Amino acid sequence: MTSLLCFAANPLQSLTTFAPFILIFVVFYLFMIRPGQRRQKTWQEMLSKLKSGDRVTTTGGIRGVVISVKEDIVQLRVAPDNIKLEVVKSAIASVTTDEDQSKP
Repeated sequence: MTSLLCFAANPLQSLTTFAPFILIFVVFYLFMIRPGQRRQKTWQEMLSKLKSGDRVTTTGGIRGVVISVKEDIVQLRVAPDNIKLEVVKSAIASVTTDEDQSKP
């Protein structure tokens, strides 16, 4: 009963009690959640801009040239024997541009 009267008498104390938890949540959001959302957004934009002729790398490390793009499937041509592979669009990790290849 006396603890209830203490909080009613001093509302600032209840705020200072929860301030570290609020601060931890804000820091966690700024350093963990927000960068992940930005990375996810840029990856989705990259997938939506895929077109025939792009050089890509899959999450498994396979590098190839895009032959065709369907809704959720991408056909790749892999270099040595011109093997055609079908991969799920979400398996594309990155698009390699000519500028990336010219760097030593």
